Amino acid sequence: MTVVAPEAETGRPTGASPGPARPPRRRSRLAPLVLAAPFALLLIGTVLVPIAYALYLSLFTERLSGLGFDGPHDVFVWLGNYADVLGDPAFRESVGNVAVYALVHVPLMLGAALALALLLDGATVRLRQVWTLAVFLPYAVPGVIAGLIWAYLYSPSIGPLNDALPWDPLGSDGALPSIVNMATWQWTGYNMIIFYTALRTVPREVLEASTVDGAGPIRTALAVKVPMIRPTLFVALVFTVIGSLQLFTEPLVLRSFSSSVTSTWTPSLYVYEAAFISNDYGRAAAASLLLALASALLSALVMRLSTRRSR
Repeated sequence: MTVVAPEAETGRPTGASPGPARPPRRRSRLAPLVLAAPFALLLIGTVLVPIAYALYLSLFTERLSGLGFDGPHDVFVWLGNYADVLGDPAFRESVGNVAVYALVHVPLMLGAALALALLLDGATVRLRQVWTLAVFLPYAVPGVIAGLIWAYLYSPSIGPLNDALPWDPLGSDGALPSIVNMATWQWTGYNMIIFYTALRTVPREVLEASTVDGAGPIRTALAVKVPMIRPTLFVALVFTVIGSLQLFTEPLVLRSFSSSVTSTWTPSLYVYEAAFISNDYGRAAAASLLLALASALLSALVMRLSTRRSR
């Protein structure tokens, strides 16, 4: 029988140090890029390119030259559109309307959603699935349809709420509460499902320990459950604040039924009026970028507060 020496099998003498490791394959280097390519293309095509185009439009405006026989032409005005938007009383009033709306809607809607989620998680109600579906059902209704439903309910001629409420829901003092009610009715169930899902992830042994320590249902909910789902609460808060700044559907529908809701009642309506009614695309682009900047700053502020709170 022939015995083969180790060096004959490996091609190098016994005891010799192994050669340098082979470099990683080129295919493994390209794999992360290939996987990230769809997201990168969507980000560029749906976010970065529209923002860049809006920024370009915000630097120009249309003006007539001479006697106007040549038609309007684009004129570079640098930051003139931004100055016009910030100096417009209608835009400042729309920002004030949205600020008051957010101060009322955000705590009311998130508080109601959290309370309903705690009730469902605490097993204090029967027919849990039926109640969950009933509260979540308004979110399934399209925003325009929901706005029309509430507008007819507010109508002084055929609506039952006009006589039941102590104020005029379509008047100057009742338009804001009416819009808050419409948005709260639609979004409470959506956030309730998010909070309820987060509550189901709370370890049961933690809840049992709090019960053994003598904590009641209310104290367990406030001292144990709510702190453990704090990250979910802050995420919902960020999205709700952004949605409040972008308020559009409810006042747009209600504007056809109430003279108190003007065409520039919110910043989104202001952008819509500037772009598609006045055809002033430069002013509309400037207002939309200012709105996007405000949304980004508020989101960063809320996330910073949530991180500091978690620490």
